[in-house]
Amino acid sequence: MTAALVIVAIVVVAVLVLAATSIKVVKEYQRFILFRLGRAVGARGPGFKLVNPVTDRVNWVDLREQFLEIPHQTAITRDNAAISIDFIIFYKVVDPLTSVLAVQNFEGAATNIASTTLRSVVGDMLLDDVLSKREDMNAALRVKLDDVTERWGVKITNVEVREIKPPPAVLEAMTRQMGAERSRRAVVLEADGQKQASITVAEGQKQSAILQAEGDRQAAELRAQGFAAALRRILEVAGDVDQTTMTLQYLETLKQIGSSPSTKFVVPVELTDLLAGVLGGAKGGAGSAKTNGAALVAGESVPKI
Repeated sequence: MTAALVIVAIVVVAVLVLAATSIKVVKEYQRFILFRLGRAVGARGPGFKLVNPVTDRVNWVDLREQFLEIPHQTAITRDNAAISIDFIIFYKVVDPLTSVLAVQNFEGAATNIASTTLRSVVGDMLLDDVLSKREDMNAALRVKLDDVTERWGVKITNVEVREIKPPPAVLEAMTRQMGAERSRRAVVLEADGQKQASITVAEGQKQSAILQAEGDRQAAELRAQGFAAALRRILEVAGDVDQTTMTLQYLETLKQIGSSPSTKFVVPVELTDLLAGVLGGAKGGAGSAKTNGAALVAGESVPKI
């Protein structure tokens, strides 16, 4: 009885092991290449698959996009500058069967072909182009690598140069050039600032002069208008003044002149004519008026009475 149980247990374990090795669950992004008695049958997946563990062997393939880091490689540019470059290759398996049958170790093969391709691409470029035209170098590497890996069932999707190390002498020259460029930019910016400041000051002075001239013009116009109004008012008042009023004003003026310490005075012709009439009326005789009027000659000095 015990022997029978042992045999049953052995059979059950064998069946479980056989089932475990025969049942394959393939994920959506996976495929496996089935080899039956050494012959490639094809790719299988995704889903639930059964294989014969006695006659079948499988190789798993990942269909997702992957990357491969290429370590620093030394290359010489067309102008004989030795530089060190490392980059990353992004690739994707497009033909699972070919990727297994055509190449034994894709990563090793890709690393070696990438190194030789890098030297070929960099050898056709100048150092300045390598440093400034990185996108062009990435595109050239991708095209040349894809031409090689296409026969392995692998597609190179992208190549990105990660770091470029020029020689120490070139780095020193680049540092000096960068410092000189920054100094030049600082000088240019300072000159532009001074120019803008000068323009702003000149514009301000111009506007100030314009405003000052406008203010002076308006002030002159107001003064002229005031003088004109005053003259018009004087003319209006003068039109209402009769000869008697003017004579009285002249007499008041003579009174003020008489109180002055001077001994000679110059009087206008109009004053002599008025005084002649006044004196004639006061004395009642034309002869006296003529005598006194002759004494007050226009523009002559008369003695103080």
